[in-house]
Amino acid sequence: MIDEQLLTFLEEIITPERKERFIKILAQRTKHITVAVEDVFQAHNASAVVRSCEVFGVQEAHLIERRFGETLDKNIAMGAQQWVDVHRYSTTEDCIKTLREKGYKIIATTPHNDSCLLDDFKIDDKVALFFGTEKDGLSDEVIKQADGYLKIPMIGFTESLNISVSAAIILQALTTKLKKSDIAWELTADEKLEKQLDWTKKSIQSIDAILKRYADENK
Repeated sequence: MIDEQLLTFLEEIITPERKERFIKILAQRTKHITVAVEDVFQAHNASAVVRSCEVFGVQEAHLIERRFGETLDKNIAMGAQQWVDVHRYSTTEDCIKTLREKGYKIIATTPHNDSCLLDDFKIDDKVALFFGTEKDGLSDEVIKQADGYLKIPMIGFTESLNISVSAAIILQALTTKLKKSDIAWELTADEKLEKQLDWTKKSIQSIDAILKRYADENK
């Protein structure tokens, strides 16, 4: 349960403009679309995907770090990791299982399958967009378990785009389509309050000391 009294207390510390900006941005956030990045070797690519999630209002990102360890480059993410909820997994299986339990359809993004071009892709259901490694693409595990496949139409000689570019193109297109639809894509009221409290905490220096003082005063 969100401590709304704590939120009110902390919002007295930040500027009114900061508070209003949080409210405005949260009104555009969604969990209807999420992103999963599988075994990206180059840290800046995984980080750029997280940055695109933040820019286009996708609240959650999932990083599968089976082979290459932690891949988030904070310099590339440009602080986006503060505003996007990043979940980490050691196996693809764990990631897929978790997303299915949350009601997501698994969508493999791949240039090798024309099942659905980006312009024709339907977003009626919650979707988890999987992006693979720069060299090998998605694992066979994702391809076999996917509920659908998504491709960016291309007309040049090159058959694939950099993962971070692909993610940006797809997220821009699908979030634009989503917000023009009748789908209830917004965060719930509780989810908005939860993130508003989280973001407010992250905006305050010496937050641990302030939280301790608040707890002592409200025993």
